Amino acid sequence: MWYGCSFSQQSIFGEVNFKLKRLFLFQLLLALFITLFCALGTWQLYRLQWKMELISEITFGLNSTPINYSTSIKKNYQRVVSDGFYNFKDQIYLYSLNHKGKPGYDVITPFETVGKEIVLVNRGWIPKELKDFPEINSIQGSTKITGLLRKIYKANIFKPNNDIKANIWFSINLEDMEKLTGKKYSNFIIYLEDLEVKVPLPRKISVDVPNNHLKYAITWYSIAISILLYYLYFRKKK
Repeated sequence: MWYGCSFSQQSIFGEVNFKLKRLFLFQLLLALFITLFCALGTWQLYRLQWKMELISEITFGLNSTPINYSTSIKKNYQRVVSDGFYNFKDQIYLYSLNHKGKPGYDVITPFETVGKEIVLVNRGWIPKELKDFPEINSIQGSTKITGLLRKIYKANIFKPNNDIKANIWFSINLEDMEKLTGKKYSNFIIYLEDLEVKVPLPRKISVDVPNNHLKYAITWYSIAISILLYYLYFRKKK
């Protein structure tokens, strides 16, 4: 009889212990999910701050008066102006889509200023079939350009490698440019502004930048709060 009682107690204690472990694991998992969703919400708030600063930077740049270009200028979205010559021999074609999603290339041409400084210029987009056509390089001799200065960032790991031999690029890699041309370039590029030019078609840069980070943050925080409220409700109900 004593053995039976002992076995019964052990069984009860074992069952209680199992339920406590299961409850602990459930609460731990719950806490992890709530922490994760709160972290995602906070991350979106950081992204919101970054996006607001970016919009402010673009707005300021678009409304600024162009200044004479120099490699010493390191301000993103600064409007610049310069006199000089295009070097079509070292021109590259950067794979990109136009505003309608059609594949083609951004024409990236080195530009030598009258002060002997070299800078890359994004002259605009062309469809694939116009690659290497002489018509896109109709500018001869000295010319004056006006554009928006933008920083060149390193490509992410998902970008394909540049096909230098075929002159098809997927990112502006300054090391590849130096290998190709034997010249060093600034890590800023000028996006040409010229409403009269149609080929290549200059990229239109505006402040119309998607900014849904606040909505995303509210969504993540709402999920975290909902999980917590559901848990408290069912716990109280029991």
